[in-house]
Parts: sequence; C-alpha cells; structure tokens
Amino acid sequence: MLKTAIAIRHIHFENLGTFEAVLAGAGYKLHYHDIGVDYLSMLDPLQPDLLVVLGGPVGVYETDAYPFLAWERAVLAPRLAAGRPTLGICLGAQQIAATLGARVAPTGIKEIGFAPLTLTEAGQASPLRHLDGVEVLHWHGDSFETPSGAQNLATTQLCGRQAFALGRNVLGVQFHPEAEACNGLEPWLVGHAAELAAAGIDPRTIRGDATRLGPRLREAGRAMFAEWLEELEA
Repeated sequence: MLKTAIAIRHIHFENLGTFEAVLAGAGYKLHYHDIGVDYLSMLDPLQPDLLVVLGGPVGVYETDAYPFLAWERAVLAPRLAAGRPTLGICLGAQQIAATLGARVAPTGIKEIGFAPLTLTEAGQASPLRHLDGVEVLHWHGDSFETPSGAQNLATTQLCGRQAFALGRNVLGVQFHPEAEACNGLEPWLVGHAAELAAAGIDPRTIRGDATRLGPRLREAGRAMFAEWLEELEA
C-alpha cells in the first residue's frame, strides 16, 4: 500500500522539485495542498505518513496580513507533539520552529543565491552529510533560532542556523535542497523579480550558477532526502 505525503504549497513554483522522484521511489503518493485553493481545516494533522511545509515569500510574524500562517501552525502543533514525520523547507522550517516556540525574525540581509553549507558535528552525522561541500540554493531574509531539544545541523557565513533536526522525524532546512535548478530556475527568477531587484541581485548570476551547479545539487539533495526518509520512525 502506498504511503501518503501531503505538501503544503504557498507559491506554485516552490514545489518539491527533485524530491518528487524520491518520494515516488520510496512508495509515497504525493498530494499538494495549495494555500488559497485548499482549506487547511480539511487536513487531518496526524493522518499523512509525511507532511511537508514548503517555502514562500512571507514571514511567520505576518499573521495579521496572512492569516493562513496561524492556521498552518495550528496544523503543525499536534503533529509535532505526536512526533509524526514532518519536513519544513525555508518558510516551512520557520513555521516548524515558531510552532515549537523558537524565535523567527528578519536577519536584515537577503541570502539569495548558491553557497555551501558548513555542517556541525550533528549535521555530519545526519543525512545532510550528502550536502557537504555542495553549493545549495539559498533564498531567504529571515532566520530561526534552533528549537528547544533540537540540534543545529548547518551554518553559512551569513546565517548561523541553516537546518535543525528534532529526533529522526522532524527536519527543518532554511535553504532549498529540493530546487530543480538544472534549467536555470527561470520560474523563481520571474516570480521573485521584484525581490531580486530590491536586493540588487542580477538574475543572470543566479541563472548561470543554477545551470552549472544544478546537477550536483540534484543528486546530493536526492541522496539526503532518501536517507532521511529511510530513517523515519513509524
């Protein structure tokens, strides 16, 4: 019997990308739950075998402007309390951290583009070891504190907390190991054109880096995700 994976998606092109094939190979049937289209109240927080919360261009502290953020954390709370398998990417990781009581706030800088991670000792012993030395895609201006009881897995020069794990079943990553970058990330560049312009970032640089670095990121990201799935506890 196929296992169920539900991914909460905030913006259409920020999907599970290269991870979709890994999920299929591991026996999961993936369903996207699109904010603004599907109702979060319809989700049973404990039912999916895997819940993924994806990225998006808003901050966890903007609940007045974007009420879905609070509703999303209401879904996460009982799932995290039960220790059910949960993955957060970028905004999703920040939502998990906030739900667990950790502070999430703007860093004052935009970390956008490709750069390698520095893995902590815990990160080297985790599935993130596959990303050691790999230039991954970063696209954020906020950062989380490591939740109580969790382990900080990775850092960069611009951000001291890039990933955390709470046991084997909860993983949050600030960066985008799932991004399908081989073709230049054109949907990202168009969809985030205003943010890039405001930050003074030339899309041609990211496009070129994506095409050059995408194949290695794809293989390393898939290996990381596959190992994480294999180590999940029922």
